[in-house]
Amino acid sequence: MYDLIVVGGGIAGLTAVYRANQLAPRWRIALLEAGDRWGGKIATDYVEGLVIEAGADCFLSRKPRGMGLAAELGLSNELQGRQPASQTAYVLRHGRLHPLPAGLTGMIPTNLDALYKSDLLSEAGAERVAAEADLPPAPESQGDESVAAFMRRRLGAEAFDNLIEPLMGGIYAGQAEQLSLAATFPQLRKLEKMHGSLLGGLTARTAVSTPAPNDPHEPPPPFVALRDGMGRLVQRLGERLASQPQIERHLNTAVTALHRSEQGDWVVETDSTSWTTRRVILATPAFVTAVLLAETAPRLAQAHAAIPYASTALVNFAFRSGNIPLLPPGYGYVIPQVEGRDALACTWSSQKWANRAPTNQTLLRVYLGRYGQADVTALSDHALITMAQAEIAETLNITAVPRFTRVYRWPNALPQYNLGHLDHLAQIETSLRDYPGLYLAGAAYRGVGIPDCIASGELAATEAVNQS
Repeated sequence: MYDLIVVGGGIAGLTAVYRANQLAPRWRIALLEAGDRWGGKIATDYVEGLVIEAGADCFLSRKPRGMGLAAELGLSNELQGRQPASQTAYVLRHGRLHPLPAGLTGMIPTNLDALYKSDLLSEAGAERVAAEADLPPAPESQGDESVAAFMRRRLGAEAFDNLIEPLMGGIYAGQAEQLSLAATFPQLRKLEKMHGSLLGGLTARTAVSTPAPNDPHEPPPPFVALRDGMGRLVQRLGERLASQPQIERHLNTAVTALHRSEQGDWVVETDSTSWTTRRVILATPAFVTAVLLAETAPRLAQAHAAIPYASTALVNFAFRSGNIPLLPPGYGYVIPQVEGRDALACTWSSQKWANRAPTNQTLLRVYLGRYGQADVTALSDHALITMAQAEIAETLNITAVPRFTRVYRWPNALPQYNLGHLDHLAQIETSLRDYPGLYLAGAAYRGVGIPDCIASGELAATEAVNQS
């Protein structure tokens, strides 16, 4: 009999076990992971002096639980921002790289002077953005709308197509026509309602949050990474869990079913073992959760099955720096869907972060795959590499043979918070009340970033302990 079993060894599941152990140090806890390693979509490879990220390479510092967990694990001194010379990013439009205009708050351009000087938008497109301050807000009665509909309504079609959609695509690899504003960027609708406009609301918020001159508490960079790769976060969590004898961790242990015993406990079935526990946290993708709950909790399973996912692939290249053209200053570019490219984005990792490659080498990675398009993870390594090479040849004039390549596939990796997502969450929360001792965590619910998943695991653990 276990006090708690956590299913899924990604960052949400690892964090759930870590937090539950802190809150209930005498509990007997088991962590079950179907794969052969911990960390889910966080992984770092070290090859010939290269630090290669298989998944996310950073997280948002303004979301507190990423910074918070790093501090708890003694990793704060390993966090770094982008290199000072690499603050510029680009949008590929009409076959050319255009620097992002200064003054972006999230995806929204707030520096109108910079926007007028940018060649990313026409003068008419920039004027349409400036006119947003005078547009009335949508009526209170208007329900949820797609990200695309909201952005076009507030800022115009050109700003959406050329600027906002490619930035948003880098987060969700999704279709803005289907993504729910209320589920992805609810703060934007709140700004519209409170201030009458996005520009007015963001300007007011920036004025309030700007540090006073000589403020000794400098805010962290907006995006931070661990010096030796995001895999360090998983490694340090694993070390903490391994030091606790009451915590068992099992790789290559796929859960096949979940049901209640006559005594009201939870029985977790694997191919070889039945595990009995008073509480269980499912930190699994929604489609896996749907299968596990299909017989025991059909309404819960149905709501999970309704959450779609996008598949993506990453292709990493290492070149001898002398063999390729000088890269633009900055760290990469995003590609609007209207460009019709196979790629979603490209970053030059060795310019973006310190400690990623030897000084005579350049490390690039190309992102492939969008929701609603062909599944790139079904393609061969050769096909993916060819696709990525075509992208960097056309845009960066890189035709040299790489000295090293590494391909990572992430099938069904990114949950899509499409219109109706909040309805699915409401159904999940309502149905969950009928199953005491069952808790949920992960990217499928209220945030796909690393800090969101950490917070999700911590919340599930806290609820499991407090509701005992």
